[in-house]
Amino acid sequence: MIRSLANENVPLASVRQLREAGYEVVAIAELSFGAKDISVLDRAAREDQILITFDRDYGELIYRRHLPSPRGVIHLRFVPETPEEAATVIAALVEVPGIRLEGRYTVIDRQRIRQRPLP
Repeated sequence: MIRSLANENVPLASVRQLREAGYEVVAIAELSFGAKDISVLDRAAREDQILITFDRDYGELIYRRHLPSPRGVIHLRFVPETPEEAATVIAALVEVPGIRLEGRYTVIDRQRIRQRPLP
C-alpha cells in the first residue's frame, strides 16, 4: 500500500478515488490549505510518505537545497483532463513492471515515466 501525501494541487476527486482503491492518502488541502512547499516536504519526510504533486519546485528543494527527502516523490507533469485523472495515472503506475516508488523521484508526463534516486 502506498502511504502518501497529496499536495494541494492534486484534485480532491483524485484523492478520494485513491482512498476508495485502498491507498492511504493524506491531502494537505484538507489539513493545512496554503501550506508552503517546505512545510509540505518536511511533513512528507517526517511521516515517511510518498509526496504526490504537480509542482516542480520539490526537485529544487530536494536536489539543490538538500532538504530532507520524503519516502518518494510522484511529480505529475501534465494538465489533467479530469479531476480524477491523477488517481488513474498513479494507480496505473503502481502496476508498471520495474517501477519502484520508494527512494525515487518519479516524473510522469504524457509520453514517459522517468525516475531518479532520491539523495
